Amino acid sequence: MFEGLKEDINSVFHRDPAARNTFEVLTNYPGLHALLFHRLAHRLWNGDMKWLARTISTLARWLTGIEIHPGATIGRRFFIDHGMGVVIGETTVIGDDVTLYQGVTLGGTSWKKGKRHPTLGNNVVVGAGAKILGPFEVGEGAKIGSNSVVTKAVPEGATVVGIPGRVIVKRREEDQGRRKEMEERMGFDAYGVTEEMPDPVARAMRSLLDHMHAVDDRIENMCKALHKLNSEYSNGDLPPLPEEDFDCMRDEDQPGR
Repeated sequence: MFEGLKEDINSVFHRDPAARNTFEVLTNYPGLHALLFHRLAHRLWNGDMKWLARTISTLARWLTGIEIHPGATIGRRFFIDHGMGVVIGETTVIGDDVTLYQGVTLGGTSWKKGKRHPTLGNNVVVGAGAKILGPFEVGEGAKIGSNSVVTKAVPEGATVVGIPGRVIVKRREEDQGRRKEMEERMGFDAYGVTEEMPDPVARAMRSLLDHMHAVDDRIENMCKALHKLNSEYSNGDLPPLPEEDFDCMRDEDQPGR
């Protein structure tokens, strides 16, 4: 019991640089308080003292703003940062070294009995306000972006963002290099917003420039074929893109300039 408490306290120090000492963690971290209440309530639930377990869970919610059903199974070194508004359903299973931020819901989409809530693998991180809904698995090491709504299984090590949640696939280094080259040719940073942010304008810009890459490749192949047919054929240089034409985009992307 005391070894488990020590692990829970150490997990706070490992994942919150604001934690200064053990006394402060024990007295001022609602995520730890909610977890300790749950450890007790879960034992009572499994011991068929369900009313008492639910009562302790309700008391913990009043004190911490975190609602964890006593039937939920939670692994070692679980950490809830800030914690207000976190809801964890009855049939949720959480692995070791999992981190949740405030406003997270691990809920269900059905009123049927049985497995209704998600299973989180080890080392999963769930951002603030995210909703994971349904009886599926979130693979080990996965990251769920803030305010995402996830309703289907997530592979190991994946990053999920958006509504509905979608897996972000890292582009090949070759594609990243071509994107960088394209933005330099155009004279502005077309990717000031990262791919992990569900911004519709940024997504549209990325799609347009990826299409331009494909068109460039096709035209280049056509020029090579023409040159083979006629050695005198010469494809001239493309006209430059004046940098000043994109100054307005730079100003809009960087407020205060």
